Amino acid sequence: RGWEQPPQMFALVPTEELAAAEPSLLDQLEDGSELTPIEQEAFPDDIGGGSPALDEFLATTSWPESVVGCALTQEIVVLPPDAEADLDDALVPLLADRDAADEAARNAAREHPERKNGRLIAAVLRDGPSLCLLQLQPDEDADPYADLELLTYEDLAPNLVSALYATFDATEDD
Repeated sequence: RGWEQPPQMFALVPTEELAAAEPSLLDQLEDGSELTPIEQEAFPDDIGGGSPALDEFLATTSWPESVVGCALTQEIVVLPPDAEADLDDALVPLLADRDAADEAARNAAREHPERKNGRLIAAVLRDGPSLCLLQLQPDEDADPYADLELLTYEDLAPNLVSALYATFDATEDD
């Protein structure tokens, strides 16, 4: 859907089970794909400046047994390692007020001259592996499809991965 999109959550369900439960969807399902992503409702608008809606969703959501995994896509600001000092300068005076410090860090990151926009994709399977991918936004003159590069790093977004796994700790009835 392009860039400047709000975070989006997907339930991952076995394609075979989905086809059996909803035969009317057969023509929309990917042939040979083991799992099908089911887009969830959009988060409330408050998610743009901070992440209260996403935090609340992750803290309060559980999935039925038919959901074997979930994935989250969200746009993030990516900074070079040496930008940490700039963020520290913005945060230190506000550490007594967590919300103010968080907002100052977000503003410092958004205004940093070396910032890059990125899309983080994090996915977990209920009792299995996880995967996080990072896509940096291509320059305006670049072909977004020819220059598509997905990066992964060890321990990329470990807190987000833990929060996604936690949505499987308690399950609802189907």
